[in-house]
Amino acid sequence: MASKTIDMLRNELPVQQESLVLSGEVPTGLVLVDIVNGFCTVGAGNLAPVAPDKQISGMVDESARLARVFCERNWPVFAFLDSHHPDIPEPPYPPHCIAGTDESKLVPALQLLENEPNVTLRCKDCIDGFLGSIEKDGSNVFVDWVKTNRIKIILVVGICTDVCVLDFVCSTISARNRGFFPSLEDVVVYSHGCATFDLPNDVARTIPGAIAHPQVYELMHHIGLYMAKGRGAKVVSEVAFGC
Repeated sequence: MASKTIDMLRNELPVQQESLVLSGEVPTGLVLVDIVNGFCTVGAGNLAPVAPDKQISGMVDESARLARVFCERNWPVFAFLDSHHPDIPEPPYPPHCIAGTDESKLVPALQLLENEPNVTLRCKDCIDGFLGSIEKDGSNVFVDWVKTNRIKIILVVGICTDVCVLDFVCSTISARNRGFFPSLEDVVVYSHGCATFDLPNDVARTIPGAIAHPQVYELMHHIGLYMAKGRGAKVVSEVAFGC
C-alpha cells in the first residue's frame, strides 16, 4: 500500500531531471551542505545514522568525487559545516553537531578539503546556510564568495535534501532574483549527491516534540527535490566533466 502511494506521489509530483556537463568555460562553484560526521557517520550523534545507510553513503561518495575534481581543477568550493553551541537548542531537533566535537567535522572522505586553497569552509549554527553566512557587520561570506569568483552556476550537494539543502537553495534563488549575485545564472541540485536522514514514525512518537522523517521509498528526498525545482532550481541526475 505504501509503495503504491509513493508511486502515485511521483506521478502527480514529477521531478524532471537533466544531465550536467561541466567545463572551465562556465565558472561553476560547488557547495557542500553539512556533510559532517553528525549527519553522515554511523553512531556519530543524535542525528547520525544508527546503521550503514545506502542513501547517505552514496551521497558522500558522489560529493567526494565532485570535490576531488573541483580541487584538481582549482575550481571554487564552499562547504557548510553544521556547528552548534551546546547551550543553544535548535528545535525541533535534539542536540547535534556540537561545535568543537567530531560531529561538526567533515566526514573522512572530505577532510582533504581542509587544506585546499580553493575551498572555503563555513561553520553555521542554523538550518539555512545562506543566513548562516551573515557576519555581524551585515556582510555575507557566501555572497562574497560568489561575487569574487564570478560564479555563473552553483552545484549543490549535501544533507538533508528537504531541510538544510532546500532552505539554502531557496534563499540563494531568492537572493539571485533580487540581484544579490550579478553573475549567478543557475542553482543546480544534484539528486544523487543529496540524501535525507531516517526517523520513522514509530521512533518519532517516542521522542518528545519530534516529527517523523521517514527515509523509506526516498519520500522526503523526492519532496525536497520537487520543492527545490518549484522554487527555480535545476535538478540533475548526472554530473560529468568535459575538457
